[in-house]
Amino acid sequence: MVRGNTGNLQRAAQTKREAAIARAEKGLRRLLKAGRPITFQTVAAEAGVSKDFLYRSVDLRERIMDLRSKTTPAAEPTRAAALTEPRLPDTSSIVRTLTAKLAHERSINRTKIAELEAALAAAHGQILQLRRQNPGQSTGTGLTGQ
Repeated sequence: MVRGNTGNLQRAAQTKREAAIARAEKGLRRLLKAGRPITFQTVAAEAGVSKDFLYRSVDLRERIMDLRSKTTPAAEPTRAAALTEPRLPDTSSIVRTLTAKLAHERSINRTKIAELEAALAAAHGQILQLRRQNPGQSTGTGLTGQ
């Protein structure tokens, strides 16, 4: 059995995360220096990271939200207020939906298995009945006439 090296994978993931955080920080600094508005969209585009990454990184999210309120034009406060919380999917509803779907699929499969087992039992019964009717012709090979 081949064993994976999870330590290397964890270090690589941490290094990748740290590099993305550094890119986001640099992107924030460039946007501030250029006087451009700070939004999740502009930071993601400037830094080459996803908006999802920015929302999931608590420190970056709070910093962007703070800077956004200071750098966005006065015409957008109502829109900014509506978007302060990231719209993350409700994972509990997703889990419930998938669990219900899995239970339904299992139920269908159990029904199909029961039907197939009944058909197999009926076929075995017919084979047994045919063998009893013709005891001399049964060769055990399943081929007739040989």
